[in-house]
Amino acid sequence: MKLKTLPIGQSDYREIITRNQFYVDKTLLLKELLDSGSLVSLIVRPRRFGKTTNLTMIRYFFEKHPNLENCEYLFKDFKIWKEGSEYTDTCGKYPVVYLTLKDIKTPDWKGCEEKLKKLIADEFKRHNYLLSDDLLTVQDRIDYESILTRESSINGLTDSLKTLTQHLFNHYKQKVIVLIDEYDTPIHEAYERGYYTHIVDFLRGFLGTGLKDNPCIERSVITGILRISKESIFSDLNNFDVYSTLNNQYSDQFGMTEKEVWDALDYFGLESYKEGVKDWYNGYVFGSTDGMYNPWSVLNFMHKSSEGLRPHWVNTSSNLLVKKLLTNSDSVAKKDLELLLTGQAIQKEVIVDTVFADVEKNSETLWSFLLFSGYLKVTKQEIINKKLFCDLMIPNREVEYLYDRFISSWLTENLQSIELNLLLKGLLEGDSKTFGKFLKKFVLNSMSYFDPTGTEPEKVYHAFVLGLLLQLSDQYRVQSNRESGYGRYDIMLIPKSSTKNGIIIEFKKVEHDEKETLETAVESALHQIEDKQYESELKGLGIATIFKYGIAFDGKEVLVRMG
Repeated sequence: MKLKTLPIGQSDYREIITRNQFYVDKTLLLKELLDSGSLVSLIVRPRRFGKTTNLTMIRYFFEKHPNLENCEYLFKDFKIWKEGSEYTDTCGKYPVVYLTLKDIKTPDWKGCEEKLKKLIADEFKRHNYLLSDDLLTVQDRIDYESILTRESSINGLTDSLKTLTQHLFNHYKQKVIVLIDEYDTPIHEAYERGYYTHIVDFLRGFLGTGLKDNPCIERSVITGILRISKESIFSDLNNFDVYSTLNNQYSDQFGMTEKEVWDALDYFGLESYKEGVKDWYNGYVFGSTDGMYNPWSVLNFMHKSSEGLRPHWVNTSSNLLVKKLLTNSDSVAKKDLELLLTGQAIQKEVIVDTVFADVEKNSETLWSFLLFSGYLKVTKQEIINKKLFCDLMIPNREVEYLYDRFISSWLTENLQSIELNLLLKGLLEGDSKTFGKFLKKFVLNSMSYFDPTGTEPEKVYHAFVLGLLLQLSDQYRVQSNRESGYGRYDIMLIPKSSTKNGIIIEFKKVEHDEKETLETAVESALHQIEDKQYESELKGLGIATIFKYGIAFDGKEVLVRMG
């Protein structure tokens, strides 16, 4: 028997089925959707978790169109067809408006507006049989043609969704299903490019006018990565429900369950890779469904299994926004990132609505953004003082690789590779002169990189710790701010082999109010290591040689001394 081919790069449901490509049956999403009763559903999931395939599936199931053949054959071999006539009778019964915003990426608002005009014109063209409808007035035809020729005003474009649904309803005498895929893609792009207000204003009007109190709508499904703040986008809508990764509904319909992954690996003769696939691509928690897999990564692994287990999902986007947010985060956020990289959980308030303007200002908002974007998972939820708090962790090795890559870029953008190697060699071998020389350069270069004002050396300190975590994790356990002896040290490098040297580092920020200098601050750091007996933990592990470093900061000035 010839194996089915994998739908790599193919997200259209009809194409996947008609080409007899491998498909994980998610058609019960249709049953859940029909049972929900939601007039407008916003379903948010990380990128590459099957949103487009599912939305095109919904389209082909429901759509009634003069140029579309009966699509029952696309579903008769799948789960939805076993659910009875209550569901199958709705197949091919509704006119559909389908828009995908996933390609609306431009450097400025003018280009974005042009792409929106083309996108909407293409959907009007798909329904241009309406121009033959006697129900259209002369003005209706003029307005319709202006959309087709992309000569419509921005106001006409804003009203276009409502206009098209009204014409379809009048033509078919049947309410319309509206499907909008990746609605927030242009919002992400606009935020990075500087025209955020323009796209938010447009979408607020477009969705508000088209979906609020529109008697021509049967139901609407919108997909995206994030729920953008109600005040920003959905302020005009009072009839929609949001289904995020925290909700139980649709929890197993986006992504792959472990059984689905195991069945796929068995089908393609890759069952020996199960544990490795689980380690790399599992770990997502959607509502009550634990252990969801990233389908993009699983399919790409199966397609290129001879190349072994490696990251796929993290390479599907530039991740520039995530890198920017982590780079500019405060020292508290960088400390939390240290905990995550050592496999620990952090408890954070989760804010469901995303306000982009707040993400860079508020580290709590940052973690919510990372959670809903797929860079973290929830391991525990609880309500504290009427607020939702979640324990968050890195979901799998693939995402951990992404964080490692960010940190590597932080280091290499401030030190050349050879300089970084010399810094680490000096640190590990007790060569304080070499270590201090390159640490000074790192601080000088990175102070403005991590802290544009140059007033928060703590950011540099925590970035340095993150760098050590990444660069030395194969030889050392890198711990920071832990108890040992009679206090809490700043950094300790615990060798995995007792024949290697142990390292203790204590940082001091010069306090000018106390008339401190770099010299007095670095001596204070060394005295603290001795007074608090920080070396006791290393001695208890049988480490014979222990290097103790005091490091003092005064703005961009740094002094290193070894005790």
